[in-house]
Amino acid sequence: MVDETLNRAELAREYDASQIQVLEGLEAVRKRPGMYIGSTSAEGLHHLVWEIVDNSIDEAMAGFADTIQIIIESDGSVTVIDDGRGIPVDIQQKTGRPAVETVFTILHAGGKFGGGGYKVSGGLHGVGSSVVNALSEYLEVSVHKEGKVYSQRYERGAVVTELTVTGETERHGTVVHFMPDTEIFKETIEFDFNKLAIRIRELAFLNRGLNISIEDKREGQEKVKAYYYEGGIKSYVEHLNKTKTVLYEDPIHLEGEQEGITVEVALQHTDGYHTLLMSFANNIHTYEGGTHESGFKTALTRILNDYARRKKILKENDENLTGEDVREGLTVVLSIKHPDPQFEGQTKTKLGNSEVRTITDRLFSSHFDRFLVENPSIAKKIVEKGILAAKARMAAKRAREVTRKKSGLEISNLPGKLADCSSKDPEKSEIFIVEGDSAGGSAKQGRSRKFQAILPIRGKILNVEKASLDRILANEEIRALFTAMGTGFGEEFEAAKARYHKLIIMTDADVDGAHIRTLLLTLFYRFMRPAVEAGFVYIAQPPLYQVKQGKKEVYLDTEAELEEYLKSIPASPKPSIQRYKGLGEMDAEQLWDTTMNPENRRLLQVTIDDAIEANEVFEMLMGETVEPRRQFIEDNAKYVQNIDI
Repeated sequence: MVDETLNRAELAREYDASQIQVLEGLEAVRKRPGMYIGSTSAEGLHHLVWEIVDNSIDEAMAGFADTIQIIIESDGSVTVIDDGRGIPVDIQQKTGRPAVETVFTILHAGGKFGGGGYKVSGGLHGVGSSVVNALSEYLEVSVHKEGKVYSQRYERGAVVTELTVTGETERHGTVVHFMPDTEIFKETIEFDFNKLAIRIRELAFLNRGLNISIEDKREGQEKVKAYYYEGGIKSYVEHLNKTKTVLYEDPIHLEGEQEGITVEVALQHTDGYHTLLMSFANNIHTYEGGTHESGFKTALTRILNDYARRKKILKENDENLTGEDVREGLTVVLSIKHPDPQFEGQTKTKLGNSEVRTITDRLFSSHFDRFLVENPSIAKKIVEKGILAAKARMAAKRAREVTRKKSGLEISNLPGKLADCSSKDPEKSEIFIVEGDSAGGSAKQGRSRKFQAILPIRGKILNVEKASLDRILANEEIRALFTAMGTGFGEEFEAAKARYHKLIIMTDADVDGAHIRTLLLTLFYRFMRPAVEAGFVYIAQPPLYQVKQGKKEVYLDTEAELEEYLKSIPASPKPSIQRYKGLGEMDAEQLWDTTMNPENRRLLQVTIDDAIEANEVFEMLMGETVEPRRQFIEDNAKYVQNIDI
C-alpha cells in the first residue's frame, strides 16, 4: 500500500507542463484521422474525394462553376478539376502566406466562415482541403487564374515547393491531385468507381445544370460516366420512379426562399405501398431527417386534409388522414440550402436548425395548396390514394389486434414451429430461417441448442413489394418471423429488442431457393431495415459438392473448384462425388460441419452500401413493372451458370 502511494506521488510530480503534447499544424489530423473523416477504412478513404469535390460544388452553388471532373488516375491517385473562380493566390494577411497554401495547410481556413466567400456551402466545416492534404502521401494544387497557372506541392501536409507560376492559361478554376497515404489508410487505398459514381450522380441531380463526370484510368477498369440534369431534383424523382406505375405523369416541383433559406421539393405518387423520402441540406444527404423533413411532413398532411374537407372528399364524420396515409406510395426529394446549417452528430445526418421546420412548412404549404387548387384532377388522385391507404391501415390494425388475440405477435407466445435456443443473450444468439421441413429437421438435429434457433418456413412467403400491410400481417410465415425476432416491424421496429443478432437465411442452392432468399431480403429491407443496417442479416453459404476418397471428405462450392480438385488427387481409389441439390439431402452432421458450425461455415453479411440503389433493385426485381426486370435478365444472363430448375 505504501509503495502504491509513493508511485502515485511520483507520477503526480512527473505530470507537469512537459507532459502536455502540442500537435502543430496538421499533426493532429495525422495522429487522430478518425476525428476528421470518421474512419481510416474504405469509407474514410472515399471521404477524401468528397471533401475536395465539395469545394468545387460550393463554387457551382455560388454560380461560378458549371463543370466538375473527377479522375481516378492509372496509379490510383485522384484528380478533381473545376471551372470555378480558382482558389485565391494572393497573400493572406493573417498568415503572411498565399491564400491557397493557407487553405491546404491550416485547419479551419477557407471561404466558409462568414468572410463573404460563399452564401451556402457543404463539406466538413471548412477543414476539408487541409485534412485531405494531411492524409495524403502527396497533394498538388494548380490554380488557373487571370491568365496564369499557379502550382504548389505538399507531402503529408507539409509544403514541399513554394507557390510558383508554372504556365499561362485561358481557363479558370482549380485542379487538385492527391494520393492517399498508406501510412494512414492501411486497409486499402483503392477507390471504388461505382461508389463514387453513385454520389456524383446524386450531386448532379441536386445541382441542376451542373456537368459532372467521373473517369477511371486504371488498367482493365477504364470507363467514364457523365451526368447532367436540367430538371434537377424533379429529374431525380423521375429516375427513382422509373420502374414504378405513377398516378400522374409529371412530378410536382415546388421552390421558394425565405430569410435566405431556399426550400425545393419534388414529389410524385405511385400505386405502390412504400414511401421513399430523401432529404438534403446543402447537398449533404440527411439520412436521419431533421427539421426540414418534419416541416414537410406536417405541411403535407395538413394541406391534403384541408383540401379534402373543402372539396367534401372527406365527409364530416370521416377521420383525418394520417401522415402515414398521405405518404403511402410517395417518392419525395427535399433539398434545402441554408447559410448556416446545424447538423446533429459528427456524421451530419440530421438537420437541427429549429427555424427550418417553420420555413419549410410555410413555403411548401403555400405552393402545394396553390398546386392542388390549380390541378384538381391530380389533387383528387392524391387524396383518393390517401383514403385507400387509410382503409388498408384500419384493416391492418384490425388484423394486428386479431393476430395478437391469437398470440401471433406476442413474444410471450413464440411460434410453435420455432426451435428456440437456450441462450437469452441476443449478441450470442442466432436464428436460421430454413426452407422446408426436411432441411428444418436436419438443422434442428445438427444445431447447437445453446445459441442456435431454427425457424422453418413453408414454401415461398408473400412478395411484400406488391402487398398492402393487412395482407402482409395475414401471412402466417411472416407473422412467425416478426414474432420470433421480437422487434416489431415497419415504423414500430426496434433493433434493441432483437432476440438474435444473427438472422441467417439458409435456403437451397437452386432457383426456388434463390427466389425465397430474395423474398426474405425484400421483407427485411422493407419492414426490418434497421436490422440490415445493424449488420444482423446473413446468408448461409452451403457447399454444392462433397468428394469422398477413402476416409477423406472435401466440400466444394463450384464446378470449377471440383474440376481443379479432381485434377489434384490420385485416380485411385475412385472418388465418389455427391451433388447437393438441397439442404435436405445433407444429414444433420454434414449440415453442421459445412454450414452451421461457426468454426467452419462461411456467412455472407448483407449490407446496404447505398440505400437508393438497393431500393431500385428491389423494385425492379420484385415490383409490378416487367420491362426493367426483363432487361436486367437479358443483361445479366451471361453470368449465370449451372442453374437447377
